[in-house]
Amino acid sequence: MNFKFPTKIFVAAVFAVSAQFSAQETPKESPKYDFVEAFKPFFYPQTGTETRSASGQPGHAYWQNSADYKLDISLDEKKNELTGSAEITYTNNSPDQLSFLWLQLDQNLFAKDSRGNSVVPLSGSRNGAKGEVFEGGYKIKSVTYDGKPVKYTVTDTRMQIDLAQHLAAKGGKAKIKVEYSFVSPKYGSDRMGIEETKNGNIYTIAQWYPRMCVYDDVMGWNTLPYLGASEFYLEYGDITANITVPSNHYVVASGELLNSKDVYSKEENDRWDKARNSDKTVMIRTESDIKKNQASGTKTWKFKISQTRDFAWASSAAFVLDAAKINLPSGKKSIAISAYPAESAGDKAWGRSTEYTKASIEHYSKKWYEYTYPAATNVAGNEGGMEYPGIVFCHMDSKGEDLWGVTDHEFGHNWFPMIVGSNERLFAWMDEGFNTFINELSTEAFNKGEYYQKKNIAQMGAFLTSDNIEPIMVGPDNMKERNIGTLAYYKPGMGLGILRESVLGPEKFDKAFRTYIERWAFKHPTPWDFFHTMENVSGEELNWFWRGWFINKWKVDQAIKTVKYVNGDFKNGAQVTVENLGQLPMPTTVQLKFKDGTTDMVKLPVEVWKRNNEWTFKVNSTKEISEVKLDPNGEIPDVNSKNNTWSSAQAAPVEKINPKDFVGTFSNKQVPVKIVLTEKDGQLFAQATGQQAFPLEYLGDNKFSFEMAQIEIVFSKDKKSFNIAQGGTDVKFTKE
Repeated sequence: MNFKFPTKIFVAAVFAVSAQFSAQETPKESPKYDFVEAFKPFFYPQTGTETRSASGQPGHAYWQNSADYKLDISLDEKKNELTGSAEITYTNNSPDQLSFLWLQLDQNLFAKDSRGNSVVPLSGSRNGAKGEVFEGGYKIKSVTYDGKPVKYTVTDTRMQIDLAQHLAAKGGKAKIKVEYSFVSPKYGSDRMGIEETKNGNIYTIAQWYPRMCVYDDVMGWNTLPYLGASEFYLEYGDITANITVPSNHYVVASGELLNSKDVYSKEENDRWDKARNSDKTVMIRTESDIKKNQASGTKTWKFKISQTRDFAWASSAAFVLDAAKINLPSGKKSIAISAYPAESAGDKAWGRSTEYTKASIEHYSKKWYEYTYPAATNVAGNEGGMEYPGIVFCHMDSKGEDLWGVTDHEFGHNWFPMIVGSNERLFAWMDEGFNTFINELSTEAFNKGEYYQKKNIAQMGAFLTSDNIEPIMVGPDNMKERNIGTLAYYKPGMGLGILRESVLGPEKFDKAFRTYIERWAFKHPTPWDFFHTMENVSGEELNWFWRGWFINKWKVDQAIKTVKYVNGDFKNGAQVTVENLGQLPMPTTVQLKFKDGTTDMVKLPVEVWKRNNEWTFKVNSTKEISEVKLDPNGEIPDVNSKNNTWSSAQAAPVEKINPKDFVGTFSNKQVPVKIVLTEKDGQLFAQATGQQAFPLEYLGDNKFSFEMAQIEIVFSKDKKSFNIAQGGTDVKFTKE
């Protein structure tokens, strides 16, 4: 197909006889926006492989290793020390033989000489132990492999085990046992800790056992050290845990309690049975019950959780406990549990925790993917908010809207990254950002929007695309700590919101996002798997969006350039020209307000920016315009709102004309081209021999322009001739 772009019409035709034409052109200053750069192909670093399809789903030969754990742990409340053992069954499903294994020793973050401690600035940090002086880190008593002592090396928060014989590929199993102890920090990098209350300490315990590093098809062994800011990348498996604590303690944990009759009284078990069948919160252990259990000695609580990447727990003599059933879409039931001290009780505080937990889990289960664990437990501790499979830690002082927000956010993590197991250490936005996005929808849905406040995205543009922050696609350990909230949470979360509301639409987005979750449930997706899935399921090209919002920190800046009535008369309609000035294009919504009080809306797809820096469209109206505004609902993070509005006060007066006065065929004896001017629906068009017609905009004083090609036509007073100018060249045409 032979297509000739309008801007080249007169270059190729009218001035083809002038060899000097191009040399005389003075190019305009290049705008910030480069449509070739925005939409260029080859965005993806590689095509599909056997393990990862180009469609975004796991490949036909996708593999993933697994790790099952049998954990035994005892808490010494006087020393704040935990002593235990981890028996690990590691299955190598990869096609590679393994001559060594890597484990994560996250507690070593709290050792005095850890790398994590070394990167804490003098001003302090959320990460680490906040200056607490204690003997932190693991004390390893023994390590065995298949029952025999084995050589191992500890490097900061990693342990490497050298194998005498390679672990076989495609199903080889390793039996590892590590005996260890450690002293719990009081403040454990905002992810675990010890909170003092009037009725005893609350222990929120996490990163408490050696865990296998992930060996995958992307990086092989993933061994980045735990520095505090970046979170975790873990294998899936089944975990059983035997937790021995003082007898007056109550324990809540990931998964299902196996020995309820051994650790709860008959009355308490009856209350549990009632809670499992109640949509209303049922008290299991009240504040008045706290003083009743003064037993000495120890008690062991036994838990099990399947298809999980981690396990956390909490223990205290101070817990008030309540619960209610969770209704899942399949008809299955789970149970929402809250554990908190008496200081946190009350309907304006943790008395609503179970209500919040139940609502959050039920919403996400219905909207995205059914919750997979037998319980969802919210624990009041000293953490600002931290998530684990089936259990979360939120601050004991949170209440009202804050408690809803942190509860909903942390339980949202049971979808990202507990179900969809992305690499948090490298791509925090794939769990924090995705979770921030789904939190917005769940908050809108909760209790008829009790805590919902719609965000004005338009006001966030300059902040989210500031030159002072890094791109989203940077690991948390590789960005300023003050920027983590923006780059891991708010910007990616808002990006998905923009994609849903302004680019794809809710129906198309939700289908694609749901498909991503289903495809990668209990697997390890990369950003490219997500990008591929969203494009393949929605059927839309989105590389411009990924490139601008996630890979780079491109700015959105769209503007109204001009609003002009056709031939100077609003009864002929108007021509509106919009510009894309920033590096990141977006679909464009234009609202027109008329002086009679009515409005109209024009939506331009992002495709108008695939080969244009500006775009002119006609408004077919016979009414006078009072205002034209871009993005009237504030859904696009434009960095400059000042150029988004045009008002009638800005309109320059232009005399009215009859375009039929200018029609005719015009020629020049030195140029083998004729130009025919025609009128259609009040609009004057020009067409050179063998070329397509293009519209002319009236500027006043017998002057017309076609701005896209920088063409200007000036008629004589008698309208029998005109001069056409482009790029410094001026040619006269006379009416035949």
